[in-house]
Amino acid sequence: MLIAGTVVADPETVIADGAVVVEGETIAAVGEESTLRDRYPDHERRAFDIVAPGLVGGHVHSVQSLGRGIADDDALLDWLFDAVLPMEAAMDAEATRAAAELGYLECLESGTTTVVDHLSVNHAAQAFEAAVDTGIRARLGKVLMDRDSPEGLLEDTDAALAESEALISEYHGAAGGRVRYAVTPRFAVTCSEACLRGCRALADRHEGVTIHTHASENEDEIAAVEADTGKRNVLWLDEVGLTGPDVTLAHCVHTDEREREVLAETDTVVAHCPSSNMKLASGIAPVQDYLDRGITVALGSDGPPCNNTLDPFTEMRQASLLGKVDARDPTRLPAATVLKMATTSGARAAGFDRLGTLREGHRADVIGLTTDRTRATPVHDPLSHLVYAAHGDDVMFAMVDGEVRYDDGEHVGIDAEAVRARATREAKRVVEEAGIDAPAP
Repeated sequence: MLIAGTVVADPETVIADGAVVVEGETIAAVGEESTLRDRYPDHERRAFDIVAPGLVGGHVHSVQSLGRGIADDDALLDWLFDAVLPMEAAMDAEATRAAAELGYLECLESGTTTVVDHLSVNHAAQAFEAAVDTGIRARLGKVLMDRDSPEGLLEDTDAALAESEALISEYHGAAGGRVRYAVTPRFAVTCSEACLRGCRALADRHEGVTIHTHASENEDEIAAVEADTGKRNVLWLDEVGLTGPDVTLAHCVHTDEREREVLAETDTVVAHCPSSNMKLASGIAPVQDYLDRGITVALGSDGPPCNNTLDPFTEMRQASLLGKVDARDPTRLPAATVLKMATTSGARAAGFDRLGTLREGHRADVIGLTTDRTRATPVHDPLSHLVYAAHGDDVMFAMVDGEVRYDDGEHVGIDAEAVRARATREAKRVVEEAGIDAPAP
C-alpha cells in the first residue's frame, strides 16, 4: 500500500507531497510521492491530508472505560476508593472484555495504535484477548494489590504473582509479538514490600517483560507511602527495585530533587497524563525539568473516569499548554517536543523498537487524518496542527503492523456498534452492582 499526503515522518521531518510505502508489517519507503509512485506502480494508493506515525498511549486504563463519568469532581483517593475500585471489583469477565474492547476501539479511532495499559486485578486474560482481536499494539498486565484494598480486589501476594507469571507464559509475545506483558502493581499504597520486590523478580525472570505502575501522583498518596516506609515514593520504589530502563512510572507529579536524580540515574520512564492531573487537581508534573535531565517522558490519557476521553491529540495540546503556563514561558514544550513524547518516547515506554517514526524498516503503524474541518482551516504548519488543532475524530485511517484496523469511520474486523451496545449494558449493571452513586442520565 502507498499512503500519500503531507507526511509528518517525525518531529523534524515533514514531506509536503509525500508518501509512505508499506509492505507486509514494515515500512518499505518514505519520500516524495512522485518518486515512490514510479518505484511502486502496483501498490494500492490511499490519500489523506496528513499522514503521521501511530501515536502511543504511554499510560491508559482500558478496563476503566465502563466508568466514564461516574466520579467527576472528586479528589484522587476518594475517586479511587469510593468509585473506581468498587467498579473494578464488580466487573466480571464479560464486563472486562467489553470495557477493554471499548477502550481499544476508542484508541484506534482517535489515532492511538499502541497502548501501555494498566488493567485490573481480575479477568486480565479478557483484556489480552481484546488486544489480540482488535489489532491494537499493546503492553499490558494484570494489576497486583495485596494490602489496603477493597473486597474483591485484595489478593494473596504469592497467588497474585503466580497468576501474573501464568499470564506471561500465555500472552507475552502474542499476536506475532504485537502484544507484550508488563508486570503491573497498582501502586505502593496497595502493594506490600514483598509484592513489589516480587514484581521485580518476576520481570527479571522473563526476557522482554517490563514493569508499569503509578508513582507520586497525589500528595496524600506520597504522605501515605512515607508514613508506611519512611521514604518518599520514588525512593521507596527504587529501594524495592521498581526503577530502571524497563520501568514506566505514571504521573510523577510531586518529586523532590533526589527523586529526580534517581529517575535520571536509573533511566526510568515517566508517563505524563496532563488532563487527568488537571481534572483530579493533582498538580503539574515538572516535565521540562525531567526532559532537561535526560529523563524519557511519554504521554498518556490515563482512564476515562479521570479524563473522560482517550483522545491523544487532547493530551498533546494539554501537555504543551500546561507546561507553558507552569513556566510562564510560551517557548516551553513546543509542538515538536510534545509529538516526540507521544511517539518515540511512548514507544520506549511500551518497549517496542522501530516504532514512533515513519522510516524505512520501521513497523508499519500509520495514521491518516483529514483537515476538511472548519476548525482545521487553514493549515500553515502540519506539525503545529497535529499538536494544537487536531482532534481524534479527524483520524480517518489507522494501520498497525501493516494491517488496516480503522478506515473511513469504520473498524475493520470487529463490530464496533455491538461493542458499544454491550459496553453500555455492562456499565449500567456493574455500576448498580457496585453501589456507586453515579449521576442520573
